[in-house]
Amino acid sequence: MPLPLIALFIAAFAFGTTEFVIAGVLPQVAEGLDVSVPSAGYLVSGYALGIAIGGPLLTLATARLSRKSLLLGLAIAFTIGQAACALAPSFASMLLLRFAIAVAHGAYFGVAMVVATSLVPEAQRGRAVALVLAGLTVSNIIGVPAGTAIGNLWGWRSTFWAMFALGLMATVAMIALLPRGSRSPASPAGFMKEVRALGRQQVWTSLIIMLMLMIGQFVPFTYIAPMLKEVTGLGEEYVPWVLLLNGVGSTLGVFVGGRLADWKLMSSLIAMLALQAVVLATIYAVSPYPLPMVAALTLWGGLNFSIGTCVQTRILGWTADAPNLASSLIPSGFNIGIALAAFLGATLLNSGFGYRSLPLLGIAAMIVATAVAFTSHASERRSGAMPPQPAPAE
Repeated sequence: MPLPLIALFIAAFAFGTTEFVIAGVLPQVAEGLDVSVPSAGYLVSGYALGIAIGGPLLTLATARLSRKSLLLGLAIAFTIGQAACALAPSFASMLLLRFAIAVAHGAYFGVAMVVATSLVPEAQRGRAVALVLAGLTVSNIIGVPAGTAIGNLWGWRSTFWAMFALGLMATVAMIALLPRGSRSPASPAGFMKEVRALGRQQVWTSLIIMLMLMIGQFVPFTYIAPMLKEVTGLGEEYVPWVLLLNGVGSTLGVFVGGRLADWKLMSSLIAMLALQAVVLATIYAVSPYPLPMVAALTLWGGLNFSIGTCVQTRILGWTADAPNLASSLIPSGFNIGIALAAFLGATLLNSGFGYRSLPLLGIAAMIVATAVAFTSHASERRSGAMPPQPAPAE
């Protein structure tokens, strides 16, 4: 893999860490900013909102900029934002800062995916997407625990100073490793062309699959800790280790998904979606038994990210001639799906169903996703349609 992908990975690791580490230091942040823990939780939802809404708008507004300049600008904004969060005097200022950083986050992943696929031959696009996505999974394995530990030792503000240092590292890596050739297209696609690209059946069906994937993943995952304690009977001290194994599975799954996307994308995607329905059924069946449950959750994590890599590779391939809006909708779609999944899970629980029932909703989502993927692939084969060629760089 080209060295520039390492720079994109480091920045993805930084953005992923700052998004999720807030959960690890939320009680300290709440105390330090003199708000309740539930109120401090708006720092999480506010961040997701910034990604979902602000990311696509910023990506479209900066479509004519050199991609290297844009990525550097986003990394610098991230770095300054972390220092500002470390110095935030009030909850309101912290919330606004987190929202602004999230806008940069949403734009970063949209642009980084396009740049990553442009740096490698077409046959290696899946692996390029996988390496950038791995920044997110590795951030959950290393970055979030490390940031939480730093906050526990020296206070929550030190966590953001650590993120500031990480931002500096990402910025230096981009300056050193990203080629000057990471430019914008000579004639950036207009807004209407970007919208028309979303109308291709391979794109909108992939967005539906992405939404179903998030329901299948985050309906159970949002409530994974109480499920493990109340249904599986694991002690609280074992939950982080189960999450670690899930994260390791997710990281391995990203790279497996990248290989499969470069091999036989749609055949692999359909098979994995169907297999994920089986795995979720297994989670439901073995949830009272610790060892089988841990094994199933590890495999589940791997499949989630293998599927996600394939879906993103497909979207990027079918919007190569007008990539800005579609690529920025990928992180937006993920975050909207996460929010919807949390809502659906809460609705199910509030209706009197137990934690054990949550994977059942995921099974239904995977069945829908499998049917959509199969129908889309069959239509694509009948029509003989081919992905568009990328617009030439200026």
